[in-house]
Amino acid sequence: MTTAPPDAPDVVRSAYAQLAVTDLDRSRWFWVDMLGLHVQYEDEDTLYLRGTDELTHHSLVLRRGDTAGLDHIAYRVRTPQDVDRAEAFFTALGRPVRRVPAGAGVRGIGDAVRVVDPLGFPVEFFHHTERAARLIQRYDLRRGAEVARLDHFNLCTPDIPAAYRHYRSLGFGCSETIEGEGRELYAAWMYRKQTVHDVAFTGGAGPRLHHLGVATHESHQVLRTADLFGALRKEHHIERGPGRHGVSNAFYLYLRDPDGHRVEIYTSDYYTGDPDHETHRWSVRDDRRRDFWGNAVIESWYKEASPVLDLDGRPQPLSESLLDESAVRVGADGLG
Repeated sequence: MTTAPPDAPDVVRSAYAQLAVTDLDRSRWFWVDMLGLHVQYEDEDTLYLRGTDELTHHSLVLRRGDTAGLDHIAYRVRTPQDVDRAEAFFTALGRPVRRVPAGAGVRGIGDAVRVVDPLGFPVEFFHHTERAARLIQRYDLRRGAEVARLDHFNLCTPDIPAAYRHYRSLGFGCSETIEGEGRELYAAWMYRKQTVHDVAFTGGAGPRLHHLGVATHESHQVLRTADLFGALRKEHHIERGPGRHGVSNAFYLYLRDPDGHRVEIYTSDYYTGDPDHETHRWSVRDDRRRDFWGNAVIESWYKEASPVLDLDGRPQPLSESLLDESAVRVGADGLG
C-alpha cells in the first residue's frame, strides 16, 4: 500500500462520480434497468445509485442538467482531518477551492472540500458518508449487468507526466504505464485501493472524462450485458468489446449512455497491495497492450469523451494534447 505525504490528504479510494444528464428517465433506464445499479434515493432532479457490494450511500449521482458532462469526481479520505488537509493542500497550489458543509452539497456526504485540480478536473474530498443496507447477498434484487461497485475514473488530459506527478504527490501508486522508446509517458494507471487503479490518465485534449469503470464479479456478467442490450435491439449503446485488455488484464465491455457518457463494465484485474509492487511498463508500440484479444479500436474511442464542468456547472475549455499525434492517438491503448 502506498503512503500519503504528510501534507497531502490520505485518500482511501475512488468513491463516486456525479454526472449531469439531460433526461433523467432515459438515464434511469440505462443505469438502473440495464446495468443493475440500486436506487438509494431519488427526487425530481437527481438519482443516487450504488452497486450490490457498496455499503456507502452512493457511487454514482445523476443530476438533471441542460448540458451533459462530468460534474465532479470524488475520493474518500481516511479521517475528518484529511478534509482539512485537502483544503490546505490545494489552496497552497493556488487552485480554486470550495468548502462544502454537510447538508449543503451532495446528499449522504458529510463535510467536504471541492477543488479544481491542476489538471482542470473538479474533485471532491470527503470522509463521512451515510451507510447503506447490505445488499451483497440480496441475489433476488440483482438485475442487468449486476454491477458490484465503482472501480475507477479514466480521465483525458493533455499532459500525462503532469497528471502522474500530481497524483504521486497525493500518495497514489502506479500499477501500469504506456511509454515510448525514450520512456516518454503516454498513459498511467494509478491507485490507492489495492487494485490496478482508482484513476487512469488518457492522453489527449482535456480535461474530459473518457469513462467510468464499474466492476462485476464474473466475466459472464459482462457477456450478459451485451446480450441484454442486443435482446432489446439497443445494441447501438455498445461501443467496444467484449474483449480483454493487455493493460490491467480487464475483461471489458464499453457502452455509451443516452447522453454519450462512456462506461466500462469491468472484471478480472489484480492485487497491488504489496509495498514493493512494481509498475508494469508497456511499450507504446506493443499492440498487446490495447487488446490481449478483441475487436479493433473504433474511431469514437479516440475522439469522443464527456466534457467537464467547473465548480459553477459551466463547461471548461479544452487544452490540446501535448502528445506526438503521429505516434499515439487519444484512447491510451490506440496506436496511429
